[in-house]
Amino acid sequence: MLKIAFASNDRTRVNQHFGAAEGFVLYEVSPTRTSMVGVAEFAPEAMDGNENKLGAKVDFLEGCAAVFVMAIGASAIKQLVARGIRPIRITESDKIEDLLYDIAQGMKHGGVAWIDQAMAEHARPARSADRFAAMQEEGWEG
Repeated sequence: MLKIAFASNDRTRVNQHFGAAEGFVLYEVSPTRTSMVGVAEFAPEAMDGNENKLGAKVDFLEGCAAVFVMAIGASAIKQLVARGIRPIRITESDKIEDLLYDIAQGMKHGGVAWIDQAMAEHARPARSADRFAAMQEEGWEG
């Protein structure tokens, strides 16, 4: 299961620039089903280079594998990538349902690099401080 976000002001199409996005729709996607799990709405923002407006949006997307946008600035890309979220820029106002279908097919059949990578990362066990502490107590042998 992957969590995917879409920058949208109508909840049906990807039609927003990340920094000025008035809304995001979150879905959980598996190879066999999709489910809307969240919606966020933000006050209208100008695309003015004000970096402070990005924090709440990036925070809302925590845990997402990807976010689909019409456009995105370098600072937003940097913040998203630092949290393991792939920004995916599209050139047309695509229907979210079509993108969800494509993502599910990519999960089912493989061969889409970002989906394959996201699924591999999702399947990895979480690394915890306790696990590293246990390894340190065991000692390292080389």
